[in-house]
Amino acid sequence: MEKIIIEGGHRLEGQLPISGAKNAALPLMCAGLLAKDGLTLHNLPHLADIRTLACLLIELGSNISYEEEGWDIGSGQTVTIAAPTIKSTTAPYDMVRKMRASILVLGPLLAREGEAIVSLPGGCAIGNRPIDLHLKAFEAIGATIELKDGYVRASGKLTGGTVHFPIVSVGATENILMAACLAQGITIIENAAKEPEITDLAHCLIAMGAKISGIGTARLEVTGVRDLHAAEYTVMPDRIEAGSYAAAAAMTGGELELIGDHLETGLAGSLDILKQAGLTFTETDRGLIARLGTDRIIGINAVTQPYPGFPTDMQAQLMAMMTLCDGASVITETIFENRFMHVPELSRMGADITVNGSTATIRGIKRLLGAPVMATDLRASMSLVLAGLAAEGITEVNRIYHLDRGYERLVQKLEACGAKISRVRSDGV
Repeated sequence: MEKIIIEGGHRLEGQLPISGAKNAALPLMCAGLLAKDGLTLHNLPHLADIRTLACLLIELGSNISYEEEGWDIGSGQTVTIAAPTIKSTTAPYDMVRKMRASILVLGPLLAREGEAIVSLPGGCAIGNRPIDLHLKAFEAIGATIELKDGYVRASGKLTGGTVHFPIVSVGATENILMAACLAQGITIIENAAKEPEITDLAHCLIAMGAKISGIGTARLEVTGVRDLHAAEYTVMPDRIEAGSYAAAAAMTGGELELIGDHLETGLAGSLDILKQAGLTFTETDRGLIARLGTDRIIGINAVTQPYPGFPTDMQAQLMAMMTLCDGASVITETIFENRFMHVPELSRMGADITVNGSTATIRGIKRLLGAPVMATDLRASMSLVLAGLAAEGITEVNRIYHLDRGYERLVQKLEACGAKISRVRSDGV
């Protein structure tokens, strides 16, 4: 086991490259199952979740080759995923339990082979995230679904149809979008998620020969084709990582140039809230300069919502930032019912936070105090790192394997911008 040690109170300044987006890269990798002759992805981040999914794709029959794009801390990797034949349509529990996004192999396997057996997924412990939206969507376009022994068993020839999601779901939209590309007939997806990662996936599928219209809207129309072909595609920058480091700049009184393409568009929902809190963003030819434009962080009210609203994946980081606000802030979580597990750990560092159901009230304090803390999930982990960067004294963040799932080379990036941070062996849990 390892932990991160942070000596707080050091101003962050410099250029910080934003890596390829994990939440875009994972469905793009699954899309590689749809084509026999290979999908080449550029700017794929070095993350535990990427490695986990790659192992699953190999188990299913994919050939995967890697090529480093450079050795700088911001450089991604180029990965080619070729699946000339599918040797197994079963995604086993031992592999799927590690990561919820593994459920995204269901759509491509079903579309290409007419069957898929996928274990019910695992992932971060942030509340109930049922996959019934995925399954009902597959049934709407011709699949037969059975749940047995902890596995989803899907079969049948996909014929197209109309899918209406009662609530917005990013994962379900991605899964049905991929499957619909090889269905016979036309699939209409209503109340589709509009996140930039959905747009990224759609553009990649089109590069592979798919016929998709309505990209960026809540209504997608997919005309099925017989086959998809080889393509190359570059993964979009990670908007959650960019928002996290913008918060780091504000909390340390620093200034960071976040380097990446089209960051302002991707940050949409986060940008509005961060600006309300006093941050300023200046566009450069390489990205955005983020800094706090006021003497203190301004207290705000925020509600997590589907894109283009404020993203749930930025909620914990915003809360860490609001612990130092002038006045009080209120954050309401509407996406996941168990995503305030970072609150007790922030409170150990002196934060004044009261939780009432799905709403947290944060009363700003002058300074946080370093303490040993325990990460509970990916975004909670980052909130504790942010708190440690701004705290007085030493902070120890334990269970950092969560961070390895979503933040590429975090220690190196922060250290290059002036943070006093290190990763060391730990005897703890």
